[in-house]
Amino acid sequence: MAKKMHIKKGDTVIVIAGDSKGQEGRVLSVNYEKNTAIVEGVNLVSKHTKPNAKNPQGGILKKEAPVHVSNLMLKDPSTGKPTRIGRRLNNDNKLVRIAKKSGEEIK
Repeated sequence: MAKKMHIKKGDTVIVIAGDSKGQEGRVLSVNYEKNTAIVEGVNLVSKHTKPNAKNPQGGILKKEAPVHVSNLMLKDPSTGKPTRIGRRLNNDNKLVRIAKKSGEEIK
């Protein structure tokens, strides 16, 4: 069973520490074993590639590298600022994530 984590694929997050501090992007994937996430346009690294069928020219590609989830905070849907996450039962007795700052439900 996967561990509960404060971010999921598709969330909009803000980087709060590291070289990419202050940047924001959409989560492309989450690695639950390593507690890391790949965020679109954040923590870009240069990857040197040989010419191949997919890329006949070869060269240097920019690619997103994983960021530890402790360096990420979810963006509050109403204010646009970083927020912590809480969990609460909604009217249908389902556990939903809520933003601690605004109390708004996170879709």
